[in-house]
Amino acid sequence: QVQLVESGGRLVQAGGSLRLSCAASGVVFRVSTMGWFRQAPEKEREFVADSSWNGGTYYADSVSGRLTISRDDAKSTVYLQMNSLKPEDTAVYYCAARPGRGHSQTQNDYPYWGQGTQVTVSS
Repeated sequence: QVQLVESGGRLVQAGGSLRLSCAASGVVFRVSTMGWFRQAPEKEREFVADSSWNGGTYYADSVSGRLTISRDDAKSTVYLQMNSLKPEDTAVYYCAARPGRGHSQTQNDYPYWGQGTQVTVSS
């Protein structure tokens, strides 16, 4: 059974930093592309970043330069370092896994999802 468990979300002031974590189990992590998505209130869920199993990283234009995705295959954990946070970054952040396939910004390409962690950025 695949489980993805996010942590690290909280209330933070604009300009601050957070690091989200997603611990995976039940999936061959080292050959999985791991993605972060987010859903703001009353908006569609959107792609944030992903870390391809073969080493590439990809970012949405809105977060490029401020958010950094990384992974520790030994710990089966993916991270999202969030710097220079803005109120518009407020959302529930979801971790997703795509075993055996590469980069994708499309939600439907990820068969496994976590429950999400709330990030709130105050102005």
